[in-house]
Amino acid sequence: MLKKTLIYSILFLILSSCGGAFKPKKVDTRKTPINVADRARKNINEGRGTALGDLVGGARGSTNYEFSTSNPMWRASLEILDFLPLSTVDYSGGLIISDWYSDGSSNESIKITVRFLGNQVSSENIKIAVHKKVCNNNNCKVNMLNKSKISDELKITIIRKAALLQKDSKKKK
Repeated sequence: MLKKTLIYSILFLILSSCGGAFKPKKVDTRKTPINVADRARKNINEGRGTALGDLVGGARGSTNYEFSTSNPMWRASLEILDFLPLSTVDYSGGLIISDWYSDGSSNESIKITVRFLGNQVSSENIKIAVHKKVCNNNNCKVNMLNKSKISDELKITIIRKAALLQKDSKKKK
């Protein structure tokens, strides 16, 4: 019992002596930016913080991250394939997979997979695979269509659309 009382007393003295540290500072909002990014940049410039890149080895600017909205191949693919139900869309993995699609009048359906191998607009940076499923009396057979007309036309259409999107974005800049 005496030990508990002694521990609580010491803990109370330590915490009460630091009372000023727990009070928030008054800040002049005319001198401190309200925007979080601006405030963080100001703190780093004043030496009151550090950037994550500095902690991880200081290789600032060596990586090149793009957002999906700035990648014309990605945007063109989504615009061209917007009529299909999509099952997987993963920008970081560079992959778009549609669900099985059928026009409803036949027992055939297709599934389209688009893989991105690079960010530049070129035919070498996109790979399209088309799978065809034919069902007869609950017996379905799936085949990959190698060098199909559908994949060739999709590739050409996506690259044309991506080139137009890239041209438009350069005009805006």
